[in-house]
Amino acid sequence: MKPFSEACVQNQAEICAVLKNLLDEKKHLLEIGSGTGQHAVYFAKHLPHLIWHTSDQTAYHHGIQMWLDEADLENTRNPIALDVSEDRWPTLNVDAIFSANSVHIMSWKNVIDYVRNGAKLLENKGLFILYGPFNYNGEYTSPSNASFDQWLKARDHKSGIRDYEHLNTLAEENGMTLKHDIEMAVNNRILCWEKTH
Repeated sequence: MKPFSEACVQNQAEICAVLKNLLDEKKHLLEIGSGTGQHAVYFAKHLPHLIWHTSDQTAYHHGIQMWLDEADLENTRNPIALDVSEDRWPTLNVDAIFSANSVHIMSWKNVIDYVRNGAKLLENKGLFILYGPFNYNGEYTSPSNASFDQWLKARDHKSGIRDYEHLNTLAEENGMTLKHDIEMAVNNRILCWEKTH
């Protein structure tokens, strides 16, 4: 049976609308943490000009492949084995990297490796896009995000909602400049950096 995430369905149309604007001139995208594969299929279907490369830890590959096979889209690619800190990153020419709801379930070391290696992979003027909840000035943006953060840390003390300022500093240290900070539904945001050097 194909894996299914209700969270993927809830906001995918709104996310897709933003991605269409951001990625209208991009050609190759690497998704980090493709999870069930639902986002890859939905977004690739609505962005047919874009080659969508999926990736995740190997435990998730079977489920991702089931979604890709059923959709049978010409612009999706089979999942790449990628633990951001442990695996060798692929040799790809990509002008966009996207991940949804990933950095808050990673350790901070994983986040550092993700941003550093992602920036190296991106072509000049490539976009690095994150979707999810973020804190600002060390503060939660809603009571629900505060509760979610408590749940995350109880499950894994190394995880948690990340501070925008820390992420932006990390991106700048790796040659990227913030281009967009977009408010989304249910206290989430899309952060988009551009590789500038």
